[in-house]
Amino acid sequence: MDIGSLIADRASSSVISCSVDTPVSEAVGLLASKRIGALPVMEEGKVAGIFSERDVIYRLSQEGDACLSRRVSEVMTSPAITVDRTTKIDQALALMTKRRIRHLPVVEGDNMVGFISIGDLVKSRFDEVQHEAEAMRDYIAHA
Repeated sequence: MDIGSLIADRASSSVISCSVDTPVSEAVGLLASKRIGALPVMEEGKVAGIFSERDVIYRLSQEGDACLSRRVSEVMTSPAITVDRTTKIDQALALMTKRRIRHLPVVEGDNMVGFISIGDLVKSRFDEVQHEAEAMRDYIAHA
């Protein structure tokens, strides 16, 4: 299965994001209110980076609450590591594991068409394994 199948029923307009000029305090509020771990950071319609809980923690440990008055562009992880619709789920999981990240923007050219988390990928693989196991049980039961 590929990423395109995973995001096929999701509208790219439903992805919660922020701009490079968003104050960190506002972005933190968005993460908390939406109960999410990361936001794609947009600049002129393109993904400029990722702002995550980890970015906040690292900056808080370095500079204290002064970081909350900064712009997201000053604390985000950039450049963003991205995938496209044709990337296989296993490839995306391997990339996330290797790079120690939990979120990936899905891009088509310069446009973001989706945003996936490691949870999305694990759930997809789990569902696939469950389906295969059920097919095997049916095969054995009727053989």
